[in-house]
Amino acid sequence: MKAELIAVGTEILTGQIVNTNAQYLSEKMAEIGVDVYFQTAVGDNEDRLKTVIDQASKRSDLVILCGGLGPTEDDLTKQTLATYLGRDLVFDTGAEEKLSAFFETRPQYARTPNNERQAQIIEGSIPITNITGLAVGGLVSVDGVTYVVLPGPPSELKPMVQESLVPLLSKSGERLYSRVLRFFGIGESQLVTVLADLIAQQTDPTLAPYAKTGEVTLRLSTKAPNQAVADAKLDALEQQILRTDGLDGVPLQTSLYGYGEDNSLSQVTVELLKDKHQSLTAAESLTAGLFQSRIADVAGASQVFQGGFVTYSLEQKAAMLGISEEDLHTHGVVSDFTARAMAEAAREKVGSDLAVSLTGVAGPDDLEGQPVGTVFIALASSKGTEVRKVHIGGRSRSDIRQIAVLHALNLVRQTLLT
Repeated sequence: MKAELIAVGTEILTGQIVNTNAQYLSEKMAEIGVDVYFQTAVGDNEDRLKTVIDQASKRSDLVILCGGLGPTEDDLTKQTLATYLGRDLVFDTGAEEKLSAFFETRPQYARTPNNERQAQIIEGSIPITNITGLAVGGLVSVDGVTYVVLPGPPSELKPMVQESLVPLLSKSGERLYSRVLRFFGIGESQLVTVLADLIAQQTDPTLAPYAKTGEVTLRLSTKAPNQAVADAKLDALEQQILRTDGLDGVPLQTSLYGYGEDNSLSQVTVELLKDKHQSLTAAESLTAGLFQSRIADVAGASQVFQGGFVTYSLEQKAAMLGISEEDLHTHGVVSDFTARAMAEAAREKVGSDLAVSLTGVAGPDDLEGQPVGTVFIALASSKGTEVRKVHIGGRSRSDIRQIAVLHALNLVRQTLLT
Protein backbone atom coordinates (compact mmCIF):
# COMPACT_ATOMS: atom_id res chain seq x y z
CA MET A 1 0.00 0.00 0.00
CA LYS A 2 1.32 3.43 -1.00
CA ALA A 3 0.51 6.13 1.52
CA GLU A 4 0.63 9.91 1.49
CA LEU A 5 0.44 12.35 4.41
CA ILE A 6 -1.14 15.79 4.12
CA ALA A 7 -0.66 18.22 7.00
CA VAL A 8 -3.24 21.00 6.94
CA GLY A 9 -2.50 24.31 8.66
CA THR A 10 -1.09 27.69 7.71
CA GLU A 11 0.83 27.72 11.01
CA ILE A 12 3.01 24.88 9.69
CA LEU A 13 3.95 26.84 6.58
CA THR A 14 4.76 29.99 8.56
CA GLY A 15 7.01 28.05 10.95
CA GLN A 16 4.87 28.66 14.02
CA ILE A 17 4.68 24.92 14.73
CA VAL A 18 6.73 21.90 13.67
CA ASN A 19 4.98 19.10 11.83
CA THR A 20 5.85 16.30 14.26
CA ASN A 21 2.74 14.37 13.18
CA ALA A 22 4.44 13.45 9.90
CA GLN A 23 7.31 11.76 11.69
CA TYR A 24 5.00 9.91 14.07
CA LEU A 25 2.66 8.72 11.34
CA SER A 26 5.53 7.64 9.10
CA GLU A 27 6.94 5.51 11.92
CA LYS A 28 3.56 3.95 12.66
CA MET A 29 2.85 3.21 9.01
CA ALA A 30 6.28 1.62 8.60
CA GLU A 31 5.59 -0.63 11.58
CA ILE A 32 2.56 -2.14 9.85
CA GLY A 33 4.17 -2.40 6.42
CA VAL A 34 2.59 0.66 4.83
CA ASP A 35 5.01 2.63 2.64
CA VAL A 36 4.77 6.43 2.92
CA TYR A 37 5.94 7.90 -0.39
CA PHE A 38 4.87 11.54 -0.08
CA GLN A 39 4.42 14.18 2.62
CA THR A 40 2.76 17.52 1.92
CA ALA A 41 1.93 20.59 4.00
CA VAL A 42 -0.82 22.93 2.82
CA GLY A 43 -2.39 26.02 4.34
CA ASP A 44 -5.98 26.58 5.41
CA ASN A 45 -7.26 27.28 1.90
CA GLU A 46 -10.03 25.25 0.31
CA ASP A 47 -8.85 25.47 -3.30
CA ARG A 48 -5.24 24.59 -2.52
CA LEU A 49 -6.29 21.76 -0.21
CA LYS A 50 -8.59 20.35 -2.89
CA THR A 51 -5.72 20.46 -5.41
CA VAL A 52 -3.45 18.57 -3.02
CA ILE A 53 -6.13 15.94 -2.30
CA ASP A 54 -6.71 15.46 -6.03
CA GLN A 55 -3.00 14.97 -6.66
CA ALA A 56 -2.68 12.53 -3.75
CA SER A 57 -5.66 10.45 -4.85
CA LYS A 58 -4.07 9.84 -8.25
CA ARG A 59 -0.78 8.47 -6.89
CA SER A 60 -1.53 6.93 -3.48
CA ASP A 61 -3.75 4.18 -2.09
CA LEU A 62 -3.97 5.75 1.36
CA VAL A 63 -4.27 9.49 2.01
CA ILE A 64 -4.04 10.67 5.62
CA LEU A 65 -5.00 14.28 6.37
CA CYS A 66 -4.05 15.82 9.71
CA GLY A 67 -5.41 19.06 11.12
CA GLY A 68 -8.27 21.36 10.27
CA LEU A 69 -10.98 19.47 12.22
CA GLY A 70 -11.68 22.20 14.78
CA PRO A 71 -14.68 24.50 15.13
CA THR A 72 -13.29 27.67 13.55
CA GLU A 73 -13.89 29.01 10.04
CA ASP A 74 -10.42 28.05 8.83
CA ASP A 75 -10.89 24.39 9.86
CA LEU A 76 -11.78 23.14 6.39
CA THR A 77 -10.41 19.62 6.08
CA LYS A 78 -13.56 17.52 6.45
CA GLN A 79 -15.69 19.94 4.47
CA THR A 80 -13.18 20.12 1.61
CA LEU A 81 -12.68 16.34 1.44
CA ALA A 82 -16.45 15.78 1.54
CA THR A 83 -16.94 18.21 -1.35
CA TYR A 84 -14.11 16.56 -3.33
CA LEU A 85 -15.67 13.10 -2.81
CA GLY A 86 -19.19 14.34 -3.52
CA ARG A 87 -20.47 13.22 -0.13
CA ASP A 88 -22.35 14.88 2.70
CA LEU A 89 -21.21 15.46 6.26
CA VAL A 90 -23.28 13.58 8.82
CA PHE A 91 -23.25 13.48 12.60
CA ASP A 92 -21.54 10.64 14.41
CA THR A 93 -23.71 9.60 17.35
CA GLY A 94 -20.81 8.88 19.70
CA ALA A 95 -19.04 12.15 18.95
CA GLU A 96 -22.28 14.12 19.31
CA GLU A 97 -22.96 12.58 22.72
CA LYS A 98 -19.41 13.40 23.84
CA LEU A 99 -19.83 16.98 22.65
CA SER A 100 -23.10 17.35 24.58
CA ALA A 101 -21.58 15.86 27.73
CA PHE A 102 -18.63 18.25 27.47
CA PHE A 103 -20.80 21.36 27.48
CA GLU A 104 -23.20 20.00 30.10
CA THR A 105 -20.35 19.67 32.58
CA ARG A 106 -18.88 23.07 31.66
CA PRO A 107 -21.70 25.62 31.82
CA GLN A 108 -19.14 28.44 31.66
CA TYR A 109 -18.56 27.61 27.97
CA ALA A 110 -21.20 28.60 25.43
CA ARG A 111 -22.06 25.96 22.82
CA THR A 112 -22.17 27.58 19.39
CA PRO A 113 -23.25 26.16 16.00
CA ASN A 114 -19.67 25.85 14.78
CA ASN A 115 -18.94 23.39 17.59
CA GLU A 116 -21.19 20.91 15.79
CA ARG A 117 -18.55 20.50 13.07
CA GLN A 118 -16.37 18.56 15.48
CA ALA A 119 -18.99 15.79 15.69
CA GLN A 120 -19.39 15.39 11.93
CA ILE A 121 -17.89 12.72 9.68
CA ILE A 122 -18.01 12.19 5.93
CA GLU A 123 -20.96 10.01 4.90
CA GLY A 124 -19.93 6.36 4.80
CA SER A 125 -16.90 6.84 7.09
CA ILE A 126 -15.81 4.57 9.89
CA PRO A 127 -15.53 6.95 12.86
CA ILE A 128 -12.21 7.17 14.68
CA THR A 129 -12.94 8.10 18.27
CA ASN A 130 -11.01 11.00 19.76
CA ILE A 131 -10.12 9.89 23.28
CA THR A 132 -8.60 13.17 24.44
CA GLY A 133 -10.49 15.75 22.37
CA LEU A 134 -13.81 16.52 20.73
CA ALA A 135 -13.08 16.35 16.97
CA VAL A 136 -13.96 12.90 15.65
CA GLY A 137 -11.77 11.40 12.93
CA GLY A 138 -12.81 9.13 10.13
CA LEU A 139 -11.78 6.58 7.51
CA VAL A 140 -13.59 6.25 4.18
CA SER A 141 -12.72 4.37 0.98
CA VAL A 142 -13.83 5.74 -2.39
CA ASP A 143 -12.83 4.45 -5.84
CA GLY A 144 -9.95 2.37 -4.48
CA VAL A 145 -8.43 5.11 -2.35
CA THR A 146 -8.73 5.17 1.45
CA TYR A 147 -8.92 8.61 3.06
CA VAL A 148 -8.29 9.24 6.75
CA VAL A 149 -8.92 12.50 8.58
CA LEU A 150 -7.32 13.15 11.96
CA PRO A 151 -7.06 16.19 14.24
CA GLY A 152 -3.82 18.18 14.35
CA PRO A 153 -2.92 18.30 18.07
CA PRO A 154 -0.48 15.40 18.71
CA SER A 155 -2.11 14.75 22.10
CA GLU A 156 -5.28 13.84 20.22
CA LEU A 157 -3.79 12.32 17.07
CA LYS A 158 -1.40 9.84 18.68
CA PRO A 159 -3.96 7.91 20.79
CA MET A 160 -6.32 7.79 17.81
CA VAL A 161 -3.63 6.36 15.57
CA GLN A 162 -2.39 3.84 18.11
CA GLU A 163 -5.77 2.65 19.38
CA SER A 164 -7.92 2.86 16.24
CA LEU A 165 -6.16 3.61 12.96
CA VAL A 166 -3.34 1.08 13.25
CA PRO A 167 -5.74 -1.84 13.94
CA LEU A 168 -7.96 -0.72 11.04
CA LEU A 169 -5.05 -0.71 8.60
CA SER A 170 -3.21 -3.81 9.90
CA LYS A 171 -4.60 -6.35 7.47
CA SER A 172 -1.61 -7.52 5.48
CA GLY A 173 -0.20 -9.74 8.22
CA GLU A 174 3.23 -8.19 7.66
CA ARG A 175 4.99 -5.37 9.42
CA LEU A 176 8.32 -3.62 9.20
CA TYR A 177 11.18 -4.83 11.38
CA SER A 178 14.42 -2.90 11.71
CA ARG A 179 17.86 -3.37 13.20
CA VAL A 180 20.37 -0.56 13.73
CA LEU A 181 24.11 -1.31 13.59
CA ARG A 182 26.41 1.32 15.13
CA PHE A 183 29.97 1.90 13.89
CA PHE A 184 32.86 3.99 15.17
CA GLY A 185 36.17 4.49 13.38
CA ILE A 186 34.82 4.56 9.83
CA GLY A 187 33.25 7.49 7.98
CA GLU A 188 29.94 7.42 6.13
CA SER A 189 31.59 7.90 2.73
CA GLN A 190 33.94 4.95 3.37
CA LEU A 191 31.10 2.76 4.59
CA VAL A 192 28.95 3.59 1.57
CA THR A 193 31.90 2.92 -0.75
CA VAL A 194 32.65 -0.57 0.56
CA LEU A 195 28.94 -1.46 0.72
CA ALA A 196 28.12 0.05 -2.70
CA ASP A 197 27.16 -3.29 -4.28
CA LEU A 198 24.88 -4.28 -1.41
CA ILE A 199 23.20 -0.87 -1.44
CA ALA A 200 22.75 -0.90 -5.23
CA GLN A 201 21.27 -4.42 -5.26
CA GLN A 202 19.08 -4.11 -2.17
CA THR A 203 15.47 -5.24 -2.36
CA ASP A 204 14.32 -6.82 0.89
CA PRO A 205 15.94 -6.39 3.39
CA THR A 206 17.08 -2.83 2.74
CA LEU A 207 19.96 -0.95 4.33
CA ALA A 208 20.43 2.78 4.81
CA PRO A 209 23.44 4.61 6.30
CA TYR A 210 23.07 7.61 8.60
CA ALA A 211 25.97 9.84 9.64
CA LYS A 212 26.15 11.25 13.15
CA THR A 213 28.88 13.30 14.80
CA GLY A 214 31.88 10.96 14.85
CA GLU A 215 30.01 7.77 14.04
CA VAL A 216 27.82 6.05 11.46
CA THR A 217 24.74 3.87 11.81
CA LEU A 218 23.26 1.38 9.37
CA ARG A 219 19.53 0.68 9.51
CA LEU A 220 18.55 -2.75 8.17
CA SER A 221 14.82 -3.14 7.47
CA THR A 222 12.59 -5.94 6.26
CA LYS A 223 8.91 -6.80 6.01
CA ALA A 224 7.96 -10.07 7.64
CA PRO A 225 4.99 -11.77 9.32
CA ASN A 226 6.82 -12.16 12.64
CA GLN A 227 10.06 -11.44 14.50
CA ALA A 228 11.60 -14.87 13.84
CA VAL A 229 11.29 -14.57 10.07
CA ALA A 230 12.56 -11.00 10.21
CA ASP A 231 15.58 -11.98 12.34
CA ALA A 232 16.59 -14.67 9.86
CA LYS A 233 16.55 -12.19 6.98
CA LEU A 234 18.32 -9.45 8.96
CA ASP A 235 20.94 -11.89 10.30
CA ALA A 236 21.89 -12.91 6.78
CA LEU A 237 22.32 -9.31 5.62
CA GLU A 238 24.22 -8.34 8.77
CA GLN A 239 26.73 -11.15 8.26
CA GLN A 240 27.31 -10.01 4.68
CA ILE A 241 27.99 -6.48 5.93
CA LEU A 242 30.33 -7.47 8.74
CA ARG A 243 32.36 -9.77 6.49
CA THR A 244 32.97 -6.89 4.07
CA ASP A 245 36.45 -5.39 4.25
CA GLY A 246 36.89 -1.66 4.81
CA LEU A 247 39.21 0.44 2.64
CA ASP A 248 42.03 -0.53 4.99
CA GLY A 249 41.38 -4.23 4.37
CA VAL A 250 40.03 -4.79 7.89
CA PRO A 251 36.51 -6.33 8.13
CA LEU A 252 33.74 -3.95 9.19
CA GLN A 253 33.17 -6.20 12.19
CA THR A 254 36.03 -4.40 13.94
CA SER A 255 34.24 -1.03 13.70
CA LEU A 256 30.90 -2.31 15.01
CA TYR A 257 30.41 -1.33 18.63
CA GLY A 258 26.72 -1.93 19.29
CA TYR A 259 23.11 -2.07 18.19
CA GLY A 260 19.98 0.01 18.61
CA GLU A 261 18.58 3.43 17.81
CA ASP A 262 18.88 4.66 21.39
CA ASN A 263 22.28 3.17 22.11
CA SER A 264 25.60 5.04 22.39
CA LEU A 265 29.30 4.41 22.82
CA SER A 266 29.11 5.71 26.39
CA GLN A 267 26.31 3.26 27.25
CA VAL A 268 28.21 0.33 25.78
CA THR A 269 31.38 1.34 27.63
CA VAL A 270 29.65 1.71 31.00
CA GLU A 271 27.92 -1.65 30.61
CA LEU A 272 31.26 -3.29 29.79
CA LEU A 273 32.86 -1.71 32.87
CA LYS A 274 30.05 -3.17 34.98
CA ASP A 275 30.34 -6.61 33.38
CA LYS A 276 34.12 -6.66 33.88
CA HIS A 277 33.89 -5.20 37.41
CA GLN A 278 36.30 -2.42 36.46
CA SER A 279 36.35 1.14 37.79
CA LEU A 280 37.26 4.22 35.76
CA THR A 281 38.47 7.76 36.32
CA ALA A 282 39.58 10.52 33.96
CA ALA A 283 41.75 13.60 33.71
CA GLU A 284 40.65 16.02 31.00
CA SER A 285 42.20 19.07 29.43
CA LEU A 286 40.71 20.05 26.04
CA THR A 287 37.41 18.23 26.73
CA ALA A 288 37.00 19.99 30.10
CA GLY A 289 34.85 17.31 31.73
CA LEU A 290 32.90 16.25 28.64
CA PHE A 291 34.17 12.66 28.84
CA GLN A 292 33.15 12.38 32.48
CA SER A 293 29.78 13.95 31.69
CA ARG A 294 29.12 11.34 28.99
CA ILE A 295 29.94 8.56 31.45
CA ALA A 296 27.73 10.08 34.15
CA ASP A 297 24.82 10.44 31.68
CA VAL A 298 24.46 6.65 31.72
CA ALA A 299 22.22 5.20 34.42
CA GLY A 300 24.21 3.23 36.96
CA ALA A 301 27.50 4.97 36.14
CA SER A 302 28.18 5.46 39.84
CA GLN A 303 28.95 1.73 40.08
CA VAL A 304 32.06 2.21 37.96
CA PHE A 305 32.88 5.93 38.12
CA GLN A 306 33.43 7.87 41.35
CA GLY A 307 34.99 11.04 39.98
CA GLY A 308 37.90 12.56 38.13
CA PHE A 309 39.79 15.71 37.23
CA VAL A 310 39.37 18.69 34.92
CA THR A 311 42.82 20.21 34.54
CA TYR A 312 42.44 22.76 31.79
CA SER A 313 45.54 24.83 32.47
CA LEU A 314 49.17 23.79 32.84
CA GLU A 315 49.14 25.06 36.43
CA GLN A 316 46.18 22.85 37.38
CA LYS A 317 47.77 19.82 35.78
CA ALA A 318 50.64 20.40 38.18
CA ALA A 319 48.53 21.33 41.20
CA MET A 320 45.78 18.71 40.94
CA LEU A 321 47.72 15.82 39.43
CA GLY A 322 51.18 16.49 40.79
CA ILE A 323 52.89 16.60 37.41
CA SER A 324 56.13 18.59 37.36
CA GLU A 325 55.64 22.06 35.85
CA GLU A 326 59.16 21.86 34.47
CA ASP A 327 58.31 18.63 32.64
CA LEU A 328 55.09 20.13 31.34
CA HIS A 329 56.96 23.12 29.97
CA THR A 330 59.62 20.87 28.47
CA HIS A 331 57.28 18.44 26.73
CA GLY A 332 54.26 20.71 26.22
CA VAL A 333 50.70 20.14 27.35
CA VAL A 334 49.76 18.70 23.94
CA SER A 335 52.06 15.71 23.98
CA ASP A 336 52.42 11.99 24.51
CA PHE A 337 54.23 12.73 27.78
CA THR A 338 51.46 14.88 29.26
CA ALA A 339 48.66 12.51 28.25
CA ARG A 340 50.56 9.61 29.82
CA ALA A 341 51.37 11.53 33.00
CA MET A 342 47.76 12.73 33.41
CA ALA A 343 46.30 9.23 33.10
CA GLU A 344 48.82 7.62 35.42
CA ALA A 345 48.46 10.34 38.07
CA ALA A 346 44.65 10.20 37.94
CA ARG A 347 44.64 6.41 38.34
CA GLU A 348 47.02 6.59 41.29
CA LYS A 349 45.11 9.33 43.10
CA VAL A 350 41.66 7.75 42.67
CA GLY A 351 42.75 4.14 42.96
CA SER A 352 40.70 3.06 39.94
CA ASP A 353 41.35 0.11 37.64
CA LEU A 354 41.47 2.33 34.55
CA ALA A 355 42.18 6.00 33.93
CA VAL A 356 41.69 8.00 30.75
CA SER A 357 43.27 11.33 29.86
CA LEU A 358 42.62 13.74 27.00
CA THR A 359 44.75 16.68 25.96
CA GLY A 360 44.95 18.46 22.64
CA VAL A 361 44.04 21.43 20.46
CA ALA A 362 40.33 22.19 19.93
CA GLY A 363 41.02 25.51 18.20
CA PRO A 364 40.52 27.99 16.79
CA ASP A 365 44.32 28.44 16.80
CA ASP A 366 47.27 26.05 16.73
CA LEU A 367 48.99 25.39 20.06
CA GLU A 368 52.62 24.52 20.76
CA GLY A 369 53.19 23.95 17.06
CA GLN A 370 50.38 21.36 16.97
CA PRO A 371 47.57 21.94 14.44
CA VAL A 372 43.93 22.25 15.43
CA GLY A 373 42.38 18.80 15.86
CA THR A 374 45.49 17.15 17.33
CA VAL A 375 44.48 15.04 20.33
CA PHE A 376 46.45 12.75 22.64
CA ILE A 377 44.44 10.14 24.55
CA ALA A 378 45.99 7.88 27.17
CA LEU A 379 44.63 4.87 29.03
CA ALA A 380 46.43 3.72 32.18
CA SER A 381 45.81 0.31 33.74
CA SER A 382 47.67 -2.33 35.71
CA LYS A 383 49.10 -3.56 32.41
CA GLY A 384 50.72 -0.22 31.61
CA THR A 385 49.74 2.92 29.71
CA GLU A 386 48.71 3.21 26.08
CA VAL A 387 48.76 6.56 24.32
CA ARG A 388 47.03 7.28 21.04
CA LYS A 389 47.50 10.36 18.89
CA VAL A 390 44.54 11.18 16.65
CA HIS A 391 43.95 14.05 14.28
CA ILE A 392 40.37 15.22 13.95
CA GLY A 393 40.50 17.45 10.89
CA GLY A 394 37.99 19.74 9.24
CA ARG A 395 35.75 20.08 12.26
CA SER A 396 34.42 22.78 14.53
CA ARG A 397 35.77 23.25 18.04
CA SER A 398 32.67 21.54 19.46
CA ASP A 399 32.93 18.58 17.09
CA ILE A 400 36.63 18.09 17.85
CA ARG A 401 35.87 17.84 21.56
CA GLN A 402 32.92 15.48 21.05
CA ILE A 403 34.80 13.20 18.65
CA ALA A 404 37.81 13.15 21.01
CA VAL A 405 35.48 11.84 23.72
CA LEU A 406 34.26 9.10 21.36
CA HIS A 407 37.85 8.06 20.67
CA ALA A 408 38.49 7.88 24.41
CA LEU A 409 35.36 5.82 25.03
CA ASN A 410 36.31 3.48 22.22
CA LEU A 411 39.79 3.04 23.67
CA VAL A 412 38.26 1.99 26.99
CA ARG A 413 35.83 -0.36 25.19
CA GLN A 414 38.58 -2.01 23.17
CA THR A 415 40.79 -2.39 26.23
CA LEU A 416 38.00 -4.11 28.14
CA LEU A 417 37.40 -6.54 25.26
CA THR A 418 41.05 -7.67 25.03
